[in-house]
Amino acid sequence: MAFHQYLIQDTVSVSAAVKAIDEGGKKVVFCLREDRLSGCFTDGDMRRYILRDGDMRKPVAQAMNPEPISFPLSREEEARQFIRSSGAVAVPVVNEQNEVIKILFRGDDASIVRLLPEPVPLVVMAGGKGTRLYPFTKILPKPLIPIGETPILDRILDRFGQYGVRDVYLVLNHRRNMIKAYYNETCPPYNIRFVDEERPLGTGGGLSLLKGELNGTFFLSNCDCLLDTDYLCMYEYHKSHGNAMTMVVAAKNMGVPYGVVDLDARGNLRAIREKPEYSFLVNTGIYLMEPEVIGFIKRNERVDIPELAKRLMAAGRKVGGYPITEKSWLDMGQFSEMKTMMKELGI
Repeated sequence: MAFHQYLIQDTVSVSAAVKAIDEGGKKVVFCLREDRLSGCFTDGDMRRYILRDGDMRKPVAQAMNPEPISFPLSREEEARQFIRSSGAVAVPVVNEQNEVIKILFRGDDASIVRLLPEPVPLVVMAGGKGTRLYPFTKILPKPLIPIGETPILDRILDRFGQYGVRDVYLVLNHRRNMIKAYYNETCPPYNIRFVDEERPLGTGGGLSLLKGELNGTFFLSNCDCLLDTDYLCMYEYHKSHGNAMTMVVAAKNMGVPYGVVDLDARGNLRAIREKPEYSFLVNTGIYLMEPEVIGFIKRNERVDIPELAKRLMAAGRKVGGYPITEKSWLDMGQFSEMKTMMKELGI
């Protein structure tokens, strides 16, 4: 495997380093200073940097781990043993000048998925009309639209299922009988309960129908997005921060294809930035919640998640964000996004 794509200069911006992580697909890049190993930068380092209110335009040297684990070529077999025993994604092998001469990666066949420490149910909001995917949704409900040969909802359930999630609540409205018929016939390896909305209740109101059903931490997901991240790490983050709600957010870079001009009050030019890039944290539509959240919704009340988050914060409850990289989030809410999802999944 070519390894140079996983090497960056530690003078590049944090935003550029995050992009390099996404393009490499291994959740890590190694940083160089004068061609010598100076640090490593992972999606976890990105998360910690963002939570410190770090400026994504600053050099990655301010966000990286400056003491990366590496091995000399003479100890390459020891490095392989370290990967197997530690679960590390990658380890650089260096020469006497501390220059990276190869990177050892954990093989796909040796990857380890750690199960959640307790049963954590999943609630999927699967009742929307999917109007942005018309005319597909004229025939099928959005949860059953195939990505390749597999409905998107099956892919979502399988991602959570890898971490031990077995209890699933599907909040249904539009074309609900078709969804019920599909799962009654296919008999998936999950304990699925169907929850009927009699009228649309927004992105959060359907939780009111589960009052008394959920007694511990649970996941909440839209029915049109996939995450390529460590769900156990998400869970541990949520619990360790004592959040009532944790919103999974993606670090998204958006470029302006023009020169952006700043003027003063008299119309004089202050600055011009040619095709600048901006970084934002955007809501992925996936959350971890505590059961107390449901108590902030009236039965059959229409409410969206942003409003629910405001209610929690007004009541002194903690609402947090769990940052992930942009390409760790795949969304199919629109045709262009659905094509991107299929490309990233190799379909």
